[in-house]
Amino acid sequence: MRSPATSFQGRLLRKFSPIPTRQSIEKLRSFSQHSSSFSDTQEKLEYCFDGHFQNILNKLSKHYKTVPSIADVSLDSNVRLTLFSGVLRSYASKGCLNEGKAVHGQVIKNGMDPDLDFWDLLVSLYVKCGSLQCARQVLDEMPERDVVSWTVLIKGLVDEGYSRDGVRLYGEMRKDGIRPNGETLVSVLKACLGCLELEFGLQLHAEVIKMGFFSNFLVGSAFVEIYSKCGLMELASMAFFYISKKSVVSWNALIDGYALMGDWEEILNLFCEIRELELKHGKFTLLTVLKSCAHLGNLRGGKAVHAQAVKIGSELDKFLSCCLLNMYSKCEFPEYALKVFQRIRSPKIVAWSAMIHCLHQQGQSQEAAEMFCLMRHSGVSPNEYTLASLISAATSLGYWKYSESIHACAYKYGFQSDNFISNALVTMYMKTGFVNNGWKVFNAMSIRDTASLNALLSGFHDNRACHLGPKIFREMLVIGLEPDIFTFISILKSCSYILDVGFGKQVHAHIIKDDLSSNGQVGTALLDMYAKCRCLEDADIILNELTERDLLTWTAIISNYAQSNQGQKAVKCFIQMQQEGLKPNEFTFSSCLSGCSILVLLDCGRQLHSLTIKSGLSCNMYVATALVDMYGQCRCIEDAEAVFKGMASRNASSWNTIICGYSLNGQGNEALQAFRIMLDEGFLPDEITFIGVLSACSHVGLIEEGETYFNSLSRYYGITPTIEHYACMVNILSRAGKFIEIESFIEKWKLTNNPLIWETILWASKVHGNVGIGERAAKKLFELEPRVDYNYVMLSEIYAAKGKWDDVVKVRALMSNQGIHKEPGCSCLEIDGEAQTFFAQDLSHPKISEIRVLLEGLSQ
Repeated sequence: MRSPATSFQGRLLRKFSPIPTRQSIEKLRSFSQHSSSFSDTQEKLEYCFDGHFQNILNKLSKHYKTVPSIADVSLDSNVRLTLFSGVLRSYASKGCLNEGKAVHGQVIKNGMDPDLDFWDLLVSLYVKCGSLQCARQVLDEMPERDVVSWTVLIKGLVDEGYSRDGVRLYGEMRKDGIRPNGETLVSVLKACLGCLELEFGLQLHAEVIKMGFFSNFLVGSAFVEIYSKCGLMELASMAFFYISKKSVVSWNALIDGYALMGDWEEILNLFCEIRELELKHGKFTLLTVLKSCAHLGNLRGGKAVHAQAVKIGSELDKFLSCCLLNMYSKCEFPEYALKVFQRIRSPKIVAWSAMIHCLHQQGQSQEAAEMFCLMRHSGVSPNEYTLASLISAATSLGYWKYSESIHACAYKYGFQSDNFISNALVTMYMKTGFVNNGWKVFNAMSIRDTASLNALLSGFHDNRACHLGPKIFREMLVIGLEPDIFTFISILKSCSYILDVGFGKQVHAHIIKDDLSSNGQVGTALLDMYAKCRCLEDADIILNELTERDLLTWTAIISNYAQSNQGQKAVKCFIQMQQEGLKPNEFTFSSCLSGCSILVLLDCGRQLHSLTIKSGLSCNMYVATALVDMYGQCRCIEDAEAVFKGMASRNASSWNTIICGYSLNGQGNEALQAFRIMLDEGFLPDEITFIGVLSACSHVGLIEEGETYFNSLSRYYGITPTIEHYACMVNILSRAGKFIEIESFIEKWKLTNNPLIWETILWASKVHGNVGIGERAAKKLFELEPRVDYNYVMLSEIYAAKGKWDDVVKVRALMSNQGIHKEPGCSCLEIDGEAQTFFAQDLSHPKISEIRVLLEGLSQ
C-alpha cells in the first residue's frame, strides 16, 4: 500500500502542475492545517517530494501575479509570505516599483513577520527599481541585517553614480559588525574609483589582505582596475600577481591600465603571455592589443592579432573590424585594410568611415573620395566623421569643384548647423585658397568658438590674405574668445609671412600672459617668427628658454639660420642638437647642408654627407638634392653630378639644382643638356629652372637660344617672368656687348627703375670697358640706391681702367661728401669645419704685430 505522503505527492503534482487553481491552494491550506507546524510540513514535503514543493510554490506565485489574488486567499502566513517572495522577485526583475510597493504594503497590513531573505528581497526590489531612498528606509527598518542587504544597496548606490554614499554605507556596514564578501568589496572599489578616493582604496587594500580576500580574482581584478586608472601600474601589477586564479577579466584590467598609460610595448608582452598560457580571450582583449599595434606600427603583431580574431570568429565584429582597419592604416598597409573591409557583410557607417579615413591618411585622397561615392551608392548615409575625413581629403586634393560638391553634400544630409563640420569646411576653403567661400561659411555659423576662429586663421598664412590674420585675432579678443595653442601658432605664422615683428611681439606678450611660452609647439612658432623677421637675437633667446627642444624646434632654427645666410650658426646648432641626443631627419640634413652651401664649407658638407650615409638618408630625395646643391656651390660639380646620378627618384627641384649647379660652374652645355633630359622625362620647368637655363646660355654665349627660352616662359609654360629672368637676359646681351639691344630690352619691359638690371649693366660696362654706358648705369643707380658703396666703387674702377684718374678722384670725393664708406674686403677660410673671416685693415687681432712681421717676411 502506498504511503500517504507518496499518494499526496502524486495528487499534488497532478493538481498543481502545470496550471495551479484556487481549489489547489485551498487543498494545500487544509494540508498545512493538519500538520503541527508549517515548517514541519514543509520539511516533510521537501523530504518526500525531493524539492518539488518549492517549484510548486513558485508556479503558484507566477500564476497569481496580482497582490489581491494572493491576499484574498485564506492561507497560512508563511505560505502567503513565500508566494509574496516569488511575486516580489518577479517584480524586481521587471522593474515594477508600484506593484512591489503594494506587496510591501500587504505584508505590513497583514502583520506578517518576514524573514531575513524577504527583507533582502525588498531591498533588492527598491534598488533595481531605482528607489534608493526606499531601499535605505527598508535597510534601517530591518530587525537584522546581513551582508546581502548591505551589498545590494552599496552596489545600487555605486551603479547610480553615488560613489561617496556607497563608501559611507560600507563604513556603516563595518561598524555594524558585518564582514564583507567579494561582491561587496568589488562594489566599494568601484566607488573608490568613481569618487577618486585613492587613500580609502589603499586602506581597503590593507583590510582585504587582512581578511584573506586578496587572492579572490574578482576583488584582485577590481584592485588592478583602480590602480591602473590612477596610473599606479606598480601596485596594479602587484595586485595582479597575487590573484590565485587569473581570469580574462584580470588580464583585461591590467592591459587596459597599460593602455591608459600609453605603454603599448607592455601590452604586447602581456598578450604574448596570455597566448603562452593558452587562456581564452575575447574581442575586448584583442581591441586593446590592436590599438597598441597601431600606435607602434607593429604590422607583424597586428597580423597575429588578426589571426586570433579569425580563430575566435570575431573578425567581422563591427568594433574589431574597425580596429583592424585603423591598425593597417597606421602600419601603412591600406591594401590589407581594404581586404578586411571587403570581407565585412553589409558594412555599416562606422566601417565605411574607418576605410575612408584610412585611405586619406595614406595620401590616397582620390581613392577616399571614390570610396565615399561607393558608400552613397550602397545606400549608407554619412555621419559627421565620414564627412570630416572627406573634407580633409578634399583639402589635400585642392579641387575647387570637388570642395563645392562636398559642401553641398553636407547641407543635403543636414549638417549645415553642425559646428564640427562647419569648422572643417572653413579649414578646407581657407587652405585651398578660396578665402571668400571660407568667410561665407564662417559668417553663416550660428555659434562661433575658438575652434571656428582657428579654422579661419589656418588659411591666412597659406595665401595672399595673410595680412587679415592680425585683424581676426584682434576681433577674437574683443568678443571675449580665449586663444589656445593652435590660435597662437596660426597667428605667429601669419606674422612670419607678412614680416610683422611688431604684432608678433604683441602676440608673444599674450603668450607669456597665458603661461604658454614653455610649450614646445608655441615656442617653435615664436622662434620661427623671429627668425623669418631677421630678429635672430630674439630667436636665440627663445631657443635658450625652451626647456624641451625637440627635432622640429632644432630643424626650424637651423632652416631659418640657413635662409638668413648665417650658415655657420646653422652648423653650430646642428652640432648642439646632436650633443643633446637628437637624431637628425631629412629636413634637418637639408637645412644644414644649405648652410654649408652659403658659406662654401666643403669639408663640413662632406662630413654631413658621411652622416647621411650612416643614417640611411643619403638616398632620400630631399637630402640628395641638398647634397647636389652643396657640392655645386662648393665648385665640386663632379661630386654633385655623382650624387644626382645616384638618386633613386628625382623631382623638378632635383633637376633645377643640377642645372643651376652646371651653370654656376660655367658648364653651360651640360646645363642645357640636363634641361632637355628633364623635359624628356616629363618634368615641367618652373621659374628656378629657367634662371639656370638662361644663366647657362649666358655662359656659353647663346643669345638666340636665350631669347627663345625667355619667350617660352609665358608662351608655352604660363610662367610670368621675374626680375631675375630679366637680369639673366640683360646679362646674356651684355656679355656679347649688345648694349643697344639692352636699351631696347629695358624700354620694352619697363625695367628702368630696377636696381638689379642697372647693376648687371654696370658690371658689363666694366668688362667691356664702355665708359659711356657705365656712367649712365651708375647715374641711375645713384638715384635708386644712393647709399650703396658698390656702385661708386664699380664706376671708380671703370674710370681707373681707362686711366681717367681725375674722374676717380671725383667719385671718391662724392662718396666722402655723402658719408659713404667702402666696406672693407674680407676673405673666408674653412678651418676645422668652421668659417674664419679676415677683414682688410683689421687691427683688432691680439697678435697683429707678429702677423705683419710674418707677412713682410713672406713678401720679401
